[in-house]
Amino acid sequence: MKRILLGLAVGLVVSAPVVADAQNRREMQMMADIRMLQEQNQQLQVVLTQLGDALKAVNARLDDQANATRKGFADSNLKVDQFATDLRVVRERVDETNVRIASLSQEVEALRLSIPQYPPPAPTVPDPSANPETGAPVVPGTPGTPVAGTTPPPAPPTQAPLGPGVSPQRMYDTAWVDYTSGQYDLCVSGFESYLRTFPKSELADEAQLYIGECNYSSGKHQEAVQAYTQVITLYPRSQSAAPAYYKRGLAFENLKQLDRARESFEAVVKNFPESDAARLAKQALDRLNRGK
Repeated sequence: MKRILLGLAVGLVVSAPVVADAQNRREMQMMADIRMLQEQNQQLQVVLTQLGDALKAVNARLDDQANATRKGFADSNLKVDQFATDLRVVRERVDETNVRIASLSQEVEALRLSIPQYPPPAPTVPDPSANPETGAPVVPGTPGTPVAGTTPPPAPPTQAPLGPGVSPQRMYDTAWVDYTSGQYDLCVSGFESYLRTFPKSELADEAQLYIGECNYSSGKHQEAVQAYTQVITLYPRSQSAAPAYYKRGLAFENLKQLDRARESFEAVVKNFPESDAARLAKQALDRLNRGK
């Protein structure tokens, strides 16, 4: 037993330096690995920092591009709105120009019509020895013979006819004044003359409508129906079409033609549902239905 214990002790003494040396090498290797990991960690931190900076730069560029795009869209929308405004102004000016051109055309036409086509006949010199009333030679002693030394009475003046060179607005206003003053025959004549002279006028539909109004107000309901039908036929898209439908229905109702009156009222409700004439036509239809 002593020998065994002595051998173990000697073995321990001999192997202790070997074990310590191996442990030292492992610790040194672990320290080296730790240092390497620390260096790699530092390098990774640098790379992450660089990536973060690059990402911030990319985000900044994206933001700049987004802002530029939004600004471009805003500028484009502004330009489109400005273009639309300019186009609307141009259209309004074109419409105004067309109205002025139409008015000038009517004025020129009125002036053209006022120019005589042929020169007037030369005035004849009266014979001093002729009878001023009959133009026959005067026989002394007959009735009507001017006494010597006296001046024959002058011929009565004749009123010059009204020339056609009247402006369209003046002709229209004159007929409208006749309508408002209750002179319906003159009103019809005036508006008919206006339409014959200026058939393409901007107020042609209103002139035709007022012909119907004058006939309706004077109790000529059949003539009013014809005038209103002319408005509907010639100017179906004008502002005068809706009241023409309604007033034609009233004229038919006064003529006891209730079916045709109902058709006219229904037409204005169908074709011009938002107009004042449609509202009045609905009331007229209710009245006809209650009467039926």
